[in-house]
Amino acid sequence: MLTVVAFVVALGLLIAVHEWGHYRVAVACGVKVLRFSVGFGRPILRWKRKGSDTEFVIGALPLGGYVRMLDEREGEVPADQRHLAFNTQPLRARAAIVAAGPVANLVLAIALLAIVNWVGMQEPVARLATPPAGTVLQMAGVQGGDRVLRMALGDQEWEEVRSINDLRWTLTRAALDDESVRMEVLQARRTAPSELRLALAGQVQGEPDAAFFERLGLLGPWTQPVLDKVIAGGAAEKAGLRQGDLVLRVGGTSVDDGTQLRNLIRKMGASGQVQQQIWLVEREGRQLQIPVLPDLGRSEDGKESIARIGAYIGSAPEMALVQRGPLEGLWTGVQRTWELSSLTLRMMGRMVIGEASLKNISGPLTIADYAGRSASMGLVQYLSFLALISISLGVLNLLPLPVLDGGHLMYYLWEGVTGRSVSEVWAGRLQRAGVAVLMMMMSVAFFNDINRLWG
Repeated sequence: MLTVVAFVVALGLLIAVHEWGHYRVAVACGVKVLRFSVGFGRPILRWKRKGSDTEFVIGALPLGGYVRMLDEREGEVPADQRHLAFNTQPLRARAAIVAAGPVANLVLAIALLAIVNWVGMQEPVARLATPPAGTVLQMAGVQGGDRVLRMALGDQEWEEVRSINDLRWTLTRAALDDESVRMEVLQARRTAPSELRLALAGQVQGEPDAAFFERLGLLGPWTQPVLDKVIAGGAAEKAGLRQGDLVLRVGGTSVDDGTQLRNLIRKMGASGQVQQQIWLVEREGRQLQIPVLPDLGRSEDGKESIARIGAYIGSAPEMALVQRGPLEGLWTGVQRTWELSSLTLRMMGRMVIGEASLKNISGPLTIADYAGRSASMGLVQYLSFLALISISLGVLNLLPLPVLDGGHLMYYLWEGVTGRSVSEVWAGRLQRAGVAVLMMMMSVAFFNDINRLWG
């Protein structure tokens, strides 16, 4: 039920803001608006405000909306109202009305992100888990427990890193721009920070996904290698391991953090067999050597053999409240909206030329799923989700497809350059082509939804 409510609220808000942008600018330009509708199909609610000719409608199908304006191309317009028709307005007014919808979505995203920044969110600090051998972070000198304090792209100014999410975002931007990264790191058992440099050129192979961060060696935040809940009948209980045991060594390998310990255990079954190893653990101030024989199992996708010990591993990561002041929070909202819009366009471009997978396209089912998940995590997470979807909606509508706002802006650009509007013949052809492209995108989105949720 929460998923349905969160999805309907998200769609309703984002569509209403988009159409409100068209509506407000149309009214400001002196255009008569006949209907403002959120949703399609049979109206379930309609009303008119006193002194207004606009009918406000909520439709039964909340998968879109529209603003219907007086327009000679859609019906007869009385001579005394011709100056109120959309098609009789100057080019700059028509372009402003069309662009106002996507812009309203981007402004909403700025506002939502500003609120998130002002309220603050608990996030894991940028203390890094041990990077695997051969990864970018490991070769740069990063060790388990190192704390990233600041980062800079290329020769740009330093930016404070307040959480591991800041770290991931900066690395993503740098990789897409083929920039090197400078990191100021406070390493374990040192009092002064040191500067490390990461070469990220060529690290993005398609899109900055989980595999990208694995190649970098960014496995997550650092956690203590302690055992949490020990499952009855599992290998850990049989070996005599207990909740609270701090693991110092597995066989001949020193253990620095929980992520490293989990990976060590998984790899014990890579050959299809498991062997007993001596674990060095600290318990109540004493060090104990305990022989452990893991259980053999399969990975979630069933493609590889892994080992398990039947215990939850790793302490909770260190958290910090990431919160910003009024001006900083607003400016960060502007910056992040711009960066996410740019990233969205880049990913679309990579998909067009085949450098990124079409699996990145999500449809309403995936959006509904994430709406429910974010809402269950709290208001701040839900607002962050709304901001991300609002950015996506704004950018999508600015694409130069004739059925979208960007397509109309493309027509107006042609009119501004040539001094004449697009002919009806070409407008019809482009409209059909735009519908075909949009239907293809929707088909891919639904296919991806089904694969994600039921595949």
